[in-house]
Amino acid sequence: MDKIKRESKRFLDLVFKIVFGRTLIIILMVVLQMLVLLSSFFEVRNYFPFIWESMNILGGILIIFIVNKDEPAEFKMSWIIPICLFPVLGALIYIFIMGNFGGLGLKAKLGRRIKETKGLLAADSGTKEALKECSPQFQGFVHYMEHTAKFPAYHNTTAVYYPLGEDKFADMLVELRKAEKFIFLEYFIVEHGKMWDTVLEVLKEKVREGVEVRVMYDGMCSIMLLPYRYPRELKKYGIKAKMFAPIVPFLSTSQNNRDHRKILVIDGKVAFTGGVNLADEYINEVERFGHWKDVAVKITGDAVRSFTVMFLQMWNVSEVGNENYEAYLRNVSFDAPLSQDGFVIPYGETPTRSTEIGKTVYASMIERSAKYVHIMTPYFIVDKEFLDSMRYAARRGVEVAMILPHIPDKKVVYYIARNFYPDLLRAGIKVYEYTPGFVHAKVFASDDICATVGTINLDYRSFYHHFECGVYFHESSVVAKIEEDFQNTLAKCQEVTMDYYKKIPLYQKIVGSVARLLAPLM
Repeated sequence: MDKIKRESKRFLDLVFKIVFGRTLIIILMVVLQMLVLLSSFFEVRNYFPFIWESMNILGGILIIFIVNKDEPAEFKMSWIIPICLFPVLGALIYIFIMGNFGGLGLKAKLGRRIKETKGLLAADSGTKEALKECSPQFQGFVHYMEHTAKFPAYHNTTAVYYPLGEDKFADMLVELRKAEKFIFLEYFIVEHGKMWDTVLEVLKEKVREGVEVRVMYDGMCSIMLLPYRYPRELKKYGIKAKMFAPIVPFLSTSQNNRDHRKILVIDGKVAFTGGVNLADEYINEVERFGHWKDVAVKITGDAVRSFTVMFLQMWNVSEVGNENYEAYLRNVSFDAPLSQDGFVIPYGETPTRSTEIGKTVYASMIERSAKYVHIMTPYFIVDKEFLDSMRYAARRGVEVAMILPHIPDKKVVYYIARNFYPDLLRAGIKVYEYTPGFVHAKVFASDDICATVGTINLDYRSFYHHFECGVYFHESSVVAKIEEDFQNTLAKCQEVTMDYYKKIPLYQKIVGSVARLLAPLM
């Protein structure tokens, strides 16, 4: 009954914020700007035919340009089709979105911070020596991660896996109360409720004890979940706080690049990541889409260094001065000697560079698998190249199995994922839906050797548009825990077969098929 009351209150608060808050103003302003642009577009057609014809030629030039770009074919087709159908309007929209002029400043600022931290992340001599005993395939992967992605492997690190958000929340509070120097939080979603309000009380207490606390959350929270000036409220408690890329009532492509990361760093000793945000549905305190299946991981040891640097890079994107990075990286002492439990590689993904780190990590696990690849993901919208990697693995005898939600949070995205079922099943890939509710976990495990946990979904937004993060484990004891959780979750799933697919309502198949054309742009 209490959960129902909380959920009802949450819904009413949401409606109130939309109707009477800043959210409605933002929506109306954006719609107004779109109408003005469309009106101008038709005025050009009526009064400036020469410009109109020139834009038609530009559309043709853009198609040639798109065809020759180093991008997935699906991404190209998502643009070529509208440009062919509406040459002028399609060309203008392409230039506006893909030019991403609003994101140029973000790219430059983050690039500067990454340069500032050059040399702070590198494998130590002990790790390098241990890597010599590993397979050539893993050595090659580590070389890519350190020299291309700029995220090294660490040997002196242990990990704890949490199969539910509730498990993470309980241990998170324990670790927060141990903080002595600093606490860094970077989350996509922060929302008032049991989870965040409890965490906030601990943060206030820590500030009073002299601990430095920084909180950063994505600007999307200001639309529905938090007051726009909420950072000011947190600052009253002595907490350094900010929104990443606040939502403003103006058309800008930079608002497409969201901070989807979930990072908690404590004293440079301990770091948490995974799918769990700071809101009550993630710990099943409120029910939105049935039971919420999410996971997280805690690492302790040298690998925390990478998360500390990732956080500080993002924090300083909107800062003017210079950060004393070394102050948060040196003199990190641990309560007990560090254990060498395999190799750990924390990594980040940013839309400001051309390499897709998250996608590459997933693809490399599929390509190097010999026995199995087990996947949990809330969304499945991938290009043909990635799909072919999965199908080839299955056809060479690898057990490729994937758990998806049975109750969706975004119906159109859900219909697109179901549109892939025939392709997956015909290749021998096993697909399951989590019957009790919604899977928000982002997990890959392979061959009892390696696994990764993080924030990266199997969709275009995570691969190309969002800031993301994850942790890769190799020959770590946590891999067995992740695989055990996969098997336990599988017991609560229903297997998808062709008979099951045939019973899916026709309208869902039609919507999924049509929306799949534009999936790379969603």
